Amino acid sequence: MHRFLSISSKSNSLRRHQSSLSLYTHLFSPFNSANGSSYAHHHFYQNPTSQFGFHRFFYSGYSSLSRFYSNPTGFSFMKPPFRSFSSETDRESMEYDVLIVGAGPAGLSAGIRFKQLCRQNNVDLSVCVVEKGPEVGAHILSGNVFEPRALDELLPHWKQEEAPISVPVSSDKFWYLTKDRAVSLPSPFHNRGNYVISLSQLVRWMGMKAEELGVEIYPGFSASEVLYDTNNKVIGIGTNDMGIAKDGSKKDTFQRGVELRGRLTLLAEGCRGSLSEKIIKNYKLRELRPAQHQTYALGIKEVWEIDESKHKPGVVLHTLGWPLDHKTYGGSFLYHMKDRQIAIGLVVALNYHNPFLNPYEEFQKLKHHPAIKPLLEGGTVLQYGARTLNEGGFQSIPYPVFPGGAIIGCSAGFLNVPKIKGTHTAMKSGMLAAEAAFGVFNEGLNMETYWDTLQNSWVWEELHKARNYRPAFEYGLVPGMAISALEHYILKGRSPFTLKHGKPDHEATEVARLHSPIQYPKPDGILSFDVPTSLHRSNTNHEHDQPAHLRLRDPKIPELVNLPEYAGPESRYCPARVYEYVPDEKSQLKLQINAQNCLHCKACDIKDPRQNIGWTVPEGGGGPGYSVM
Repeated sequence: MHRFLSISSKSNSLRRHQSSLSLYTHLFSPFNSANGSSYAHHHFYQNPTSQFGFHRFFYSGYSSLSRFYSNPTGFSFMKPPFRSFSSETDRESMEYDVLIVGAGPAGLSAGIRFKQLCRQNNVDLSVCVVEKGPEVGAHILSGNVFEPRALDELLPHWKQEEAPISVPVSSDKFWYLTKDRAVSLPSPFHNRGNYVISLSQLVRWMGMKAEELGVEIYPGFSASEVLYDTNNKVIGIGTNDMGIAKDGSKKDTFQRGVELRGRLTLLAEGCRGSLSEKIIKNYKLRELRPAQHQTYALGIKEVWEIDESKHKPGVVLHTLGWPLDHKTYGGSFLYHMKDRQIAIGLVVALNYHNPFLNPYEEFQKLKHHPAIKPLLEGGTVLQYGARTLNEGGFQSIPYPVFPGGAIIGCSAGFLNVPKIKGTHTAMKSGMLAAEAAFGVFNEGLNMETYWDTLQNSWVWEELHKARNYRPAFEYGLVPGMAISALEHYILKGRSPFTLKHGKPDHEATEVARLHSPIQYPKPDGILSFDVPTSLHRSNTNHEHDQPAHLRLRDPKIPELVNLPEYAGPESRYCPARVYEYVPDEKSQLKLQINAQNCLHCKACDIKDPRQNIGWTVPEGGGGPGYSVM
């Protein structure tokens, strides 16, 4: 079944949208049903016109970039500036002053701030944002209780400009859960003045604001490689080829990738960005600071529509404890949004020890807690999704500047763990990088000023004060709560020491013989659901006939190591059932990868015990289609 596209009149560029449709004909074609094991084509495409389904927004840069692809529809294309042809790589290229990879809060904030400075100084410099999601916001998932501090600085008139921020926090509760009880504790979050929002909706609005300033945004194009010059300086990115079959052959829809070159490149891919990780490794950016390894968590979220009598806009609830054991860091959130909607989710730190733990199933258990179940009863799930988040904080931020650009937002890791917030810090990092970039062009400065201003900003001060909360829980739930209380109420972030993180998340996984299998209850189809049902609600879509973007560095490790030693943990830590062990013709269990199910959460890239799974970008436009997350 085809994905349906709708045009929004809010973007003045959408009138030129038709010129790019030919590029995506093959992305929206019916799934090849040859592989009967795929959960995706059994469950995903039953209701493409649902309220929260496939509303696709395309921005002006889209038609410019589509200039380089075939045009069987006969629509005319706008010829972009700085067009060239690279004989060395046999693909076309476009050149910009600033190239930004990722249209999330950090990337869009950088684009907006840079163009603001251009206007203020009467300078004409070009900015391009490339985004792998089919539209701006489609791959954005967050809690989200939004702190507007950075937005106040970036767009101070956002309230008058119809930003989708309208539900102020009205109450702030914190519970400790046991299996049957909820014990109220003093709330450490201080959310007065913050708002309950959908971050995917906010970045759509930011995308339109960026466009109004002249930022070109290209959704639906995956940045698959970093381009370097002969001096090992980053000069841009290459998008992946389209129309490659699973066997590597070129289909009739084949289109060569495009080179997007930037005098400066800002990487804003979000948590565990694939190009950002390569840059951090290639330039040894953690060693340059020096910084500790990053540590992560997996957040799983649903948006429900509940009975109006139960809905209290602005109510915010966080919990610790059940359903997780005392050795596993994490907790849940429940936020009352607008329009009878609530966001409910569970965050599980990925340094958990038990290989039998299944974060998705733990989330299903959470919804049956007697303090939460009554709120959900009679409600309807509107959307489901999952995403990893950085939890390393201050200790894990790498040196963010590399030859030819910088890393911003969650690609670097600016999440404030005790606040459970990273949007405001990501936005500010993008703004600071944009200011540094403008200084490079207009004042002859260098990008190291981004690092200097970052360390002198409120972002750095905030993260420094919060640095000991997350590593405190390496010692367990009760010691972690005690140290956190000491840090929050007495030392107030001024402790004379800095705690270190434990093992990297993949090394924290213990062998199966040290643990007992966990028996999870079957879903009831009312409050708890199986994975295929949830995947349908994520609007996930990938072209079936393409090479798997989830690649095993050694194809023997799953059967020789992961299955016998760790009981196949990839079949449990993935919230989309991408990985399954299925019997072959000899009844031997073999790992099957259902790449078309992938939510782009990056958990596999992080948690695999031998770091054997490499997450790479699929064809542009693939992945989830979030609209209210």
